[in-house]
Amino acid sequence: MANVVSAGVGRRLGAMAYDGVIVLALWLLITIIHLAFFRLILSQPVEAVGASALAVWSLRGLLLLSTTGFFCFFWRRAGMTLGMQAWGLRVQTLDGETITHKQGLIRCMVAWLSLAVFGLGYWWILFDRQQRSWPDIASQTHTVLVPDH
Repeated sequence: MANVVSAGVGRRLGAMAYDGVIVLALWLLITIIHLAFFRLILSQPVEAVGASALAVWSLRGLLLLSTTGFFCFFWRRAGMTLGMQAWGLRVQTLDGETITHKQGLIRCMVAWLSLAVFGLGYWWILFDRQQRSWPDIASQTHTVLVPDH
């Protein structure tokens, strides 16, 4: 780990913004399909679509699962999401290997917590000597700069 450079706050925020746009598009697509299912397949009247607890919680669950799936898929596949690729970042194990499924899930769970406390888990990078965020620490991973980017 001595020859890698930790990713700073600026690049991480850039990658998060880029990935946020992609996730937003994914959420819109899932929401459209979800609403169409309730309206066209279940034949709910227009005014009832999205009004039931089942509709609300199933959509929330789908959005949570799709977001987690998006990040875990890309982290496990290449160590980077599309936003991370654009900003020259990679998440890896402390040994420089591709993260495991378990580490990806831990990263996602802690990322939601980090965001819920006004991003404190990501601003933690400014205080940690190794520039690790809470998701990095909890999953025993490290977000680094990709060489020659």
